[in-house]
Order: sequence, then structure tokens, then C-alpha cells
Amino acid sequence: MRMDRFTTLAQQTLSDAQALASSRSHAELQPLHVLVAMLNDTQGIARSIFEKAGVQPAPIMSVAEAELKRLPSVSGGDAAGMTPSRDFMQMMNVAEQESKALGDSYVSTEHILLALSESKSSAKEVLQVSGVRRDALMNAVKALRAASGVTNVNDANAEQSYEALKKYGIDLVEKAQQGKLDPVIGRDDEIRRCLQVLSRRTKNNPVLIG
Repeated sequence: MRMDRFTTLAQQTLSDAQALASSRSHAELQPLHVLVAMLNDTQGIARSIFEKAGVQPAPIMSVAEAELKRLPSVSGGDAAGMTPSRDFMQMMNVAEQESKALGDSYVSTEHILLALSESKSSAKEVLQVSGVRRDALMNAVKALRAASGVTNVNDANAEQSYEALKKYGIDLVEKAQQGKLDPVIGRDDEIRRCLQVLSRRTKNNPVLIG
């Protein structure tokens, strides 16, 4: 297993999982730690994948946290001496297989998430109990890539381009639907004219002044 073939965000997720296991004084690094590390990253793509798969992250987190409390702990544990469990190593192997199956050059966060739903472990059981299906995750991954214009993961920072508009832009339509925009008072003629221009096939760029 070559860590240089993992994306930057995937490596960060694994590092966070190791830190989590150490902070809980757990004897081994488990796939469950990886799942919780993903869920803890509120800006990570794992949450977006779950939501696109029709599952909310919060209930998954509750079940995962309950399972974490059941793991055996040791005194004096530290991240440097953390031993990966057999389930963890199997999950990593499956993640590499997922990467190859999708024609990717790097193992990224979505490959690890797919592996968590497939490789036998307590993390897989948490996902199953929470109603997460592998086929739904795969469809969500494909939808996320398509929306972001990403075909394959061919560099270590590929995930940073996922949902770039969502990260750096503001969806005014969504805000309007949620009632978060102040209403426009007056300017009826200007609004109608703006809609007329927008509906054109050509020269459909209105300029709003004032």
C-alpha cells in the first residue's frame, strides 16, 4: 500500500482517523474511526455523497459514535504506536480496488467511503443500519463527479474541484426558495424587462444599474 497514491484529502482523513483512535485510547485503528473522521469533516465530500445518496449524515454519526464507545481501550496509547486492524487493512485494499475499477490514478475519499460500505467491519454494519447502500453511494459519486466536471482522479488534489461553485459561490435560487432574500419593492417594469431579455435566445445578458 503506497500512501503517495492517496490524494491529499484521503491522507488527511486517515490521519484524522488515527488521531481519533489515539484520543479515545483505542487498541487498534479501525474502519469505524475512518467513517467518523469523514463525518466530522463538515466541509468534506463524504457528507455531500451521503446527501446525494438520500441519507443524512447526522443519524449515521449517532450510530457510529455509539459503536465507538464499545471498542476496547488501552492505557498509554498514542498515534505513533497505533496498530491497524485486519479490517482496516482489508478496507484499504478494497479502496485501492475501487480506484482501479473507476480508472483513477489515485485513491481518494470516495474510494475509501465505497470500501467502508463493502468491506466487512463495524463501519459497514453502521452504514447498513443507517440505510446506506453501496449502489446508492456509487450513483452519488458519479453524480458528484459529473456535476463537478471530473472524469477521473488523476492528481493528488482532484477532490478540491468537487462542488467548487457550492464552496465558493452563492446559490441565489436556493436562497430565494428558502425565503432568505429580501423582497424587491417597486421596479416592476425593470424586472419584467429583465425577464424578457433573459428569455431571448441571443443577446440575453441584461445589465442592471442602480
